[in-house]
Amino acid sequence: MTTLKQAIDSLVPIDGGWRGIVPDSWLQGRTAYGGFSAALALHVAQQSDDLPPLRSAQVAFIGPLSGEIVLRASRLRRGRNAAFVQVDIESDAGLGLRATFVFMGPIASTLEHRAGTPPEFPVPGPETTTYRGHPLVAFSQNFDMLDARERPASEWLRWVRLAERDGLDPMVELLCVADCLPPVALKLIGAVAPVSSMTWLLNVLTPQPATNDGWWLLRATTDHAQGGSSSQQMAIWNADGTPVGEQMQSIAVFG
Repeated sequence: MTTLKQAIDSLVPIDGGWRGIVPDSWLQGRTAYGGFSAALALHVAQQSDDLPPLRSAQVAFIGPLSGEIVLRASRLRRGRNAAFVQVDIESDAGLGLRATFVFMGPIASTLEHRAGTPPEFPVPGPETTTYRGHPLVAFSQNFDMLDARERPASEWLRWVRLAERDGLDPMVELLCVADCLPPVALKLIGAVAPVSSMTWLLNVLTPQPATNDGWWLLRATTDHAQGGSSSQQMAIWNADGTPVGEQMQSIAVFG
């Protein structure tokens, strides 16, 4: 099994970009797991000089990505406080992903507002029985997981830990983990159905994400699913209950 770090280290510089491979162990159906491809895109974006911390990632899943891929990054703008970097990933099937990353340093402000608390779901301990993904979903084998029971059908709550995370940039690790929830629409359907993420927005709430023993708490909820489309809100907390990310995804549901 190829780890995320090994996949990053195997990227080869080419004229105007990087060449890499989507290992079979990171596939989600016929395409790369979204968190994996977004994490590769962030790594490539980070090669641009003079970048402050990541604050936002806007990802469009345009088409399937598998086999050999090419990644190209372009700096869209560098202002006094913020930098915008776009990354495209292509495979034989064409353009598969386009991500815009917003990097921004802290700004002096009198505004201080924090609301909400994490759900009551204790972080897994040494004696907690967790599971290593699903045997029929290749990419999930890279994660340790624990799902909360007796939650509403419109909510998914899960502790997630990347099994092999040594040597990873904290933001790259976070981006890889942040997408590790099935669409909530599947719970509402109550059966297996083809689904596909269309767009994904992640706002990072801290300049340096960190947690204990690799565990992150992910929650996804939806208030609207109709006509083959579902919009869901997502949140991330670390093991101490500190919020580290807020997200939104658009999901296509074929069933």
